[in-house]
Amino acid sequence: MSGPTFRRGTAAQLLSGQRVLVCDGAMGTMLHAAGAALDRSLPELNLSDPGLVATIHDSYLSAGADIIQANTFGANGLWLADHGFPDKVAEINRAGVRLARAAADRSGRRVLVAGSVSPAVTALQRRRVGADERMAVIREQILALVADGAADLLILETFGYLDELVEAVSVAASVTDLPLIAQATFADDAHTLGGETPREVATVLSGLPVTMIGTNCTVGPQRMLAVAEDLVRYSAVPVSAQPNAGQPRRTGPRSFEFAIDGGYFSRYLARFADAGVTLVGGCCGTTPTHIRAVADALRTSAAATAATPPRLRTTDRADGGVGPADSAAFLSSALQAAAGQPAGGLAEQLASRRFVVAAALTPPAGGWAGDTERAAAELADQGIGLVLVEPRDNVRTHLDSLNMALQLQQRVGVETIATVTTWDKTIMSLQADLLGAHALGIRSVVCTTGSPPVFGDYPAVDGTWEVDSVGLTGLLAGLNAGRDSNGLALTSRMSFCIGARINPGARDQQAELARAHAKIRAGAQYLVSRPVHDLDALTRVVEALDGTGVPLLLSVAPLTSFEEADYLAHEVPGVTIPAATLEAMERAGRSGGRAVGLELAATVLAKARPLVSGVILAVSGDDPAALGPLLEALA
Repeated sequence: MSGPTFRRGTAAQLLSGQRVLVCDGAMGTMLHAAGAALDRSLPELNLSDPGLVATIHDSYLSAGADIIQANTFGANGLWLADHGFPDKVAEINRAGVRLARAAADRSGRRVLVAGSVSPAVTALQRRRVGADERMAVIREQILALVADGAADLLILETFGYLDELVEAVSVAASVTDLPLIAQATFADDAHTLGGETPREVATVLSGLPVTMIGTNCTVGPQRMLAVAEDLVRYSAVPVSAQPNAGQPRRTGPRSFEFAIDGGYFSRYLARFADAGVTLVGGCCGTTPTHIRAVADALRTSAAATAATPPRLRTTDRADGGVGPADSAAFLSSALQAAAGQPAGGLAEQLASRRFVVAAALTPPAGGWAGDTERAAAELADQGIGLVLVEPRDNVRTHLDSLNMALQLQQRVGVETIATVTTWDKTIMSLQADLLGAHALGIRSVVCTTGSPPVFGDYPAVDGTWEVDSVGLTGLLAGLNAGRDSNGLALTSRMSFCIGARINPGARDQQAELARAHAKIRAGAQYLVSRPVHDLDALTRVVEALDGTGVPLLLSVAPLTSFEEADYLAHEVPGVTIPAATLEAMERAGRSGGRAVGLELAATVLAKARPLVSGVILAVSGDDPAALGPLLEALA
């Protein structure tokens, strides 16, 4: 085996950008495919199953990798402590480098071994671990990685925050003279988790003692290409890029798959080389098949033998670019401007204590919304310019309520209140939808957990359930305060008028009231009742909410037949139909059911008006003409 000093010089020469190097792919993906659990410590396998780790190294080397990374990503004191191995940092890292070194020597060709270094903390740990502790954790791991002289270089990878990457570089440079590759990770918007652009990352890192800068993980090759091009444009050192094999798809409770094949992956990585990237490889989802395709493509490409030298540039900002300080000033001014914006029609009505009158509509089955648009326009002609869009509870494809609300607002000109359910989306999806809706003019939202429609013998088997209505209320309150779901600052504050559901007809009214108070504490600014048929239950809820200062909007949905009333009373959880109401609907018979239902609803509405801040009237069959008796009761 060649000595460490000789290899170190060889590594520096190979990393100088004179030719394109191929790094390996995902270690974690291969270990999971071999049966390692998603929640176990993968670096610990260097001790408990070294043969498996060695086999994966061999497979990447056989595929043509010029650099293999030791199985040491996440092998620091904080990460290992979460898995019960806080005292094995040195042992696990040294074993990982030795396994990689042995595989490189077995290959019979010149191969570089890299120690892989992750951020010291996870995103959640970052909130409670300061810079000094993070640097101490990184120092401990790097000292272990370089202890035996088996590593040729270090790759600092998947850093979402530039400050942490700068810390790691400074620590590494203080304890070793091995070449350093510093890789940040960028989201779909071409910004790091900390909000830095590729230009900012390249400018900062180029002034540090690094051999190469780059990007890895989070996105696939197409999104990463634009980031890599910017890194090349603004970097004073060579650039690396290691994308994921696209986005994962959940295939089971504990399994995922990536769809991108080797042909697509290699085609894009050849474009990376054409753009001036001088080290390419793979991250999550990539396998030896991907790396073999990349190595084969680069061998036949002119980029492999005549890579464009990286373009050097100074790190000044004389051209007027926005640096970190400028970004902070922009954020501050944007927040100040947003703070003075009006909250919208519903918020103004509630704040001025005007009685709110709205109507409820549901999105149509299928994708055509013409009937709903026409109903909204007729409501506006009757003087009801506020529409609550409720979710449709069936398995047929339909517009979701947020999209329907936006469509009515833009095409009909009515103000809408969008009902947002949480069962079917992650908190990140909900956040993205809400930010987009806000940008397009939606301001009023009602939060509800919801549930999947019953389908076959297994109701509620689908669903994400990552957050409930209380959590969604808190998310919206955070957006209004200028924070995302992770507590990170947004470029501006949102101005949502946040509503939540309450069910006066709940069988366990104490539990329902406790949950309503939890929603208020989370940030609910008004409550919307479920349809009320029992005035006594409503009165008890109003009394229990006295002192909260939170307005209550009453939902009224006239019954249309005894069959409907009987079904609601006996088969739908959380609905209370008084015995007298059931008797009246039964006496009305089929011909008189609709008229009697409207009469009963009008009676409830007239008596309830002094108790509530507004009403939301259900439109039977999306027919606004049916609201006449109810509007008369409000006159």
